Amino acid sequence: APTSASPKPSPPKATTSAAATRAAAASRQSGARAGSARAATGDDSTNTVAAGANSQVQQVVDLVNAERAKAGCGKLATDDKLMLAAQQHSQDQADHRTMSHTGSDGSNPGTRLDRVGYRWRTYGENVAWNQQTPEAVMAAWMKSSGHRANILNCAFTEIGVGVASSNGPYWTQVFAAPR
Repeated sequence: APTSASPKPSPPKATTSAAATRAAAASRQSGARAGSARAATGDDSTNTVAAGANSQVQQVVDLVNAERAKAGCGKLATDDKLMLAAQQHSQDQADHRTMSHTGSDGSNPGTRLDRVGYRWRTYGENVAWNQQTPEAVMAAWMKSSGHRANILNCAFTEIGVGVASSNGPYWTQVFAAPR
């Protein structure tokens, strides 16, 4: 279930997974809808961040923008604060071997954006585990209606992507529009 949030006063939106539902219910952030994708096979890499992670991150951004172009949405610009939030969440998931929109400290996507100083008007988050390449993770996200909705949400103007390879890889996409 992908995570999308509109302005803070909005009521929570439905999610498509029990974990995301629990995360949304537990969070104090309003308007959240969370997304995740999981591969069936596992590998236990010991690297904290995958070799070539910057290249993988850029490939995901490029693939997102290619999908958005097909749908008539504008290209997303990368934002350093969104990149930091995405990478920190990917690493947190890898460190704790869990895929969730709720961080190990109880944070939700909006809280994490606030923490890195990103002033958001709306945001969305997709997470995934164990897809080994940018192409594989994007294929998984695009096959899920909730994840695809975040990727193709024309209201989003900026993106951050994170990947942590230990116990995964764990992927995070954070989409947003600033205030």
